[in-house]
Amino acid sequence: MSGTGATPQNSHEPKDSKFKQQALPAWQPILTAGTVLPTFFVIGVAFIPIGVGLMYFSNQVKEVIVDYTQCANAAGDDCSKVIESYVDGFPNKCTCDLEIAAEDIGDVDWEGQVFLYYGLTNFYQNHRRYVKSRDDKQLFGDLKSNTEDCSPFLRNNASKVYAPCGAIANSLFNDSIVLQYQSADNWEDVKVTGRGIAWESDKQYKFKNPVEDGSPAALQKAFEDAGTVKPMDWQKNIWDLDKTDPENNGFLNEDLIVWMRTAALPNFRKLYRKLVKEGEFETGLPSTNKYRLHIEYNYKVVQFSGTKSVIMSTTSLLGGKNPFLGIAYIVVGCICFLMGVIFLFIHLRFGRTTQEMMNIGPRSQYNSN
Repeated sequence: MSGTGATPQNSHEPKDSKFKQQALPAWQPILTAGTVLPTFFVIGVAFIPIGVGLMYFSNQVKEVIVDYTQCANAAGDDCSKVIESYVDGFPNKCTCDLEIAAEDIGDVDWEGQVFLYYGLTNFYQNHRRYVKSRDDKQLFGDLKSNTEDCSPFLRNNASKVYAPCGAIANSLFNDSIVLQYQSADNWEDVKVTGRGIAWESDKQYKFKNPVEDGSPAALQKAFEDAGTVKPMDWQKNIWDLDKTDPENNGFLNEDLIVWMRTAALPNFRKLYRKLVKEGEFETGLPSTNKYRLHIEYNYKVVQFSGTKSVIMSTTSLLGGKNPFLGIAYIVVGCICFLMGVIFLFIHLRFGRTTQEMMNIGPRSQYNSN
């Protein structure tokens, strides 16, 4: 046994360095009136004009919200009750027309791009089991995939796989919304498009049709050959979602892609259509026209105490209408500026210099007034 007292090789003692021994030089700020007061005033002076600018851009956005949860058909029947009864396994059809008040449109033309959204309330797309209920391999074109995450919306009673499967796809929003304007004594459709409403990254990396040929006939053959069926609550087949655009069907249907990107909050809106800028709508939406919404009412929301609405909106340099951000900046700026004034008064009336504070001892008089 050696008595040299050498440090064992397996010692866990850290190295004798400033970093390992936590001896690095540190800087601890001393909060004085000379550093704190300018900070309050700078924040106040900076935030207030930023808030005013945000409010200005938000007010530039034109927006109309039309709630149609309880809309009635031509016979005066509430559509939410009409669709509760079924015929041949499908809900009764119900359509309603809602005129948009002229004062909502305003006296100034809606210039720029005009967007149509649908809004739902009390719909919890953020529920954990709901968010998991999808098959990403299937949505990318692999019709043989059948993950159990989709259960109980994976197979029908005949053990055929739903395509697309899962709770998200099964609850796809399926109301049809048409914006119309009055031309003479007739109502004409405003031309809108369902293309370009989904994220390009989603279309490129998350969704893909099982065949390169995206025509309805080719898609029908591919899905039928794979032995799949449409989700239980769908009224249309996957290859027939968009009758106006044959290339906008299957898993690449943009309404489906928009819906599959789940919302974080129970009250949300999703992009539905974009105005096609041509003819008299080349620069936007003229305020001189009279408008209405023609709606095919299919989607049930009353059962879970929800509501649904149509939102027409333009955008600004900073996006959609959002007055909260501007108000928040103004409120924080005003509070900081007010606190700066209060602390400045306290400092001038009762404050001491840094040197005086450093020289305070046990016998020092803290307040000579």
